[in-house]
Amino acid sequence: MRLHATQVQLTKQIVDRLLGVPNRIWLFGSRARDDLRGGDIDLLVETDTVVSNRAEMICRIYGALIMALGDQKIDILLKDARTSEVPIFDIARRTGVLL
Repeated sequence: MRLHATQVQLTKQIVDRLLGVPNRIWLFGSRARDDLRGGDIDLLVETDTVVSNRAEMICRIYGALIMALGDQKIDILLKDARTSEVPIFDIARRTGVLL
């Protein structure tokens, strides 16, 4: 995994604070692989509760992460209790790292 311990800690703190419910955060894509270089930060945030406005929550998480981690490319997927299962979620879980 190519995130520093501080970056992992900040990411978890931000998601916990903004989402306010139990969650799981998966880092997937190139940053989950030690044998690759560069790449954006791809995150899957999962919760078993319902998020009333998923788009707003994604924007809030994104903004807070940019402020904490610096200006870099971050992609966020948010799966709540109402979100249908799609192949990218399974790929993120299978190939990713649980933070």
